[in-house]
Amino acid sequence: MKKKIIIYFLMAVIIQSLVSCKKSFLETTPAGEFLQSNYYQTSDQVFTGVIAAYNPLGWQYVNSYTDEYVDKQIVANTLGDECYAGGGGATDVPGLQACNTYSLSSALGPQGVLFDRNYTGIYRANLMLQVLNGSLIPGLTTANKNRYIAEMKWLRAYYYFDLVTLFKNVPLTTTPIPIAEAFSITQSKPADVYSQIEKDLNEAIPALPAIIQSSDYGRVTSGAAMALLGKVILFQNNTSRMQEAANWFDKVNSSGIYQLQSNFASIFDPANKFNSESIFEITHSFNVGNDWSNLQGVTGNIYVQMVGPRTYTGSTYYSAGWSFNPIIPAFQQFMKNDPRYPFTILNIDSLTKANGTSYLPGYQNTGFFIAKYVPLAQYASTTGNQALNFTNDYIEIRLADTYLMEAEAIVRGGGNVATAQNYLDQVRARVGLPSIPATLANIYAERELELATEGHRWFDLVRTGQAPSVLAFKGFKAGINEILPIPLDELNNTKLVQNPGYN
Repeated sequence: MKKKIIIYFLMAVIIQSLVSCKKSFLETTPAGEFLQSNYYQTSDQVFTGVIAAYNPLGWQYVNSYTDEYVDKQIVANTLGDECYAGGGGATDVPGLQACNTYSLSSALGPQGVLFDRNYTGIYRANLMLQVLNGSLIPGLTTANKNRYIAEMKWLRAYYYFDLVTLFKNVPLTTTPIPIAEAFSITQSKPADVYSQIEKDLNEAIPALPAIIQSSDYGRVTSGAAMALLGKVILFQNNTSRMQEAANWFDKVNSSGIYQLQSNFASIFDPANKFNSESIFEITHSFNVGNDWSNLQGVTGNIYVQMVGPRTYTGSTYYSAGWSFNPIIPAFQQFMKNDPRYPFTILNIDSLTKANGTSYLPGYQNTGFFIAKYVPLAQYASTTGNQALNFTNDYIEIRLADTYLMEAEAIVRGGGNVATAQNYLDQVRARVGLPSIPATLANIYAERELELATEGHRWFDLVRTGQAPSVLAFKGFKAGINEILPIPLDELNNTKLVQNPGYN
C-alpha cells in the first residue's frame, strides 16, 4: 500500500463516455498535476477531485508492477470454470496464466494491479472526504457537498469490498495516511472491513439521487448503493442476515426505476449504454484517442480487444483480437441449449466453416469466444489505436443479477418463496424459458447462465463453497485459492503478512 501514500495525485487520466447523445459526467477536460496543498480552493476543483476518485474504476492496465494488462473481469473469468486464460502463448500475460492453473505466488499473478487500483481509489476517496469535511469551499453548495460525500463513501465501500473479497486480509484506513506511517500499517480483521463497508453504504444511501440525468451517467445512485449493500451482506454468508440482504435488493427490484431489457442481446450493445437494466455501470470511451504512449491512461475497454479472435478475416468482427478467455468446452456444452447461448458464446469455428472466413487459433483455443464483449468491426474506433478504443461499458450490477440475488437470499433465509419464485421466473421469461422451482440449485444454475462471462461466476463459486470441487480441474486448492496472495511489493519493508498458503 506504500505506493498509494502520496501527497499529490495525477488527474490527467479521466474516465470518459460518449455514446450517441448520451454523455457521462466523467467526460471532462483533463486537468494537470497539482499539489494537494494548493488545490481544492473552488467548487470546480473539488469536482475534479470527485472525478479522480471514480477514475480507478475503469483501470484495465496498471504498469507499476508487471506491465501487464489485467482487470477484475478478466481475472475472475480466468479463475472460473467458464474460460481459459488463452492469449498468444503459455507466457502471454503470465499473471493470467497463473490464474488459469492456480500457480499464483506473491510475485506472480494479477494481485499487484488489483491492490493498486483499489487502494488508489480509497486514498482518493479518503482525501476528498477530508477536503469536503474541512474548511468552507467557495461556491460549493450544501446539496453538492452532501452528494459528493455520499459518492466518496460509496466508492470507498466499493473499493474495500473488492479488496476483502479478493484478498480477505487487508489494511483498513479511513483517512489519508501520512508517509511516516505508511510502512507500519497492519491488516485488519475482515469483519471490521465489512463493518466499515456497511457503515459507508448506509450513510451514503440517503444523500444519493435515485435517478440521474444523462449528463451524470457514470455517477452512483441510491439504487447502486442499496444493491451493493445487499450484495455485501449476502457475501458474508450469515444465514440470520439473509432476509436483511433480500430487503435491500427488494428496494431496488421493486422501485420501478429499473426494468429488464426485452432483448437479452441489447444489454451489452455499446449503442445502448445505461439502459433500463443497468444499476451500476463502468464507462469506457474513445474520446481521448488512446494510443500506446500511455497505457495506464487508456479509457477504452481493452478487454474487448483481448477476447477477440486473432487475425480474423471478415466484416463482422474486428480483425486483430488477442484470443484471451476462450470458452471452456464443458461450459459451452452446459449452455448450448439455452436461449442466451448465441449472445453469450460465439462459435468462430462453425462461422468460418460456414462463410469462408478464417482466424488464427491462439493458445488454448477451443473455437468458442465470448460474445458479450466480442470486438465488433462497426464499433472499431477511427481515432487513436483501435485496439485501445472500444467503447463497451462494463455493467457490474444489473437488474437480473439483483433479482437472482434476492431470490437466493430469500431461499437461504427462509423468506417468502413466492417472491423468490417471481424473480427467478422473470429472468427466465425474458428469454422465453418456463418456470422452474425456486431452489438454491436452480437459482445458482440460472446465475451461471444469465451472468456468464461477466465476472461473477468465480466469486459465486467461492462464496457458496463450490469452488474446490468445480475448479479442481484447474488446480484449485481449498483453504488457499479462495483468495489471492498479497502482492510481494506490498510485503517488502512493511508489516503486512502474506495470506495462508502463499508463503
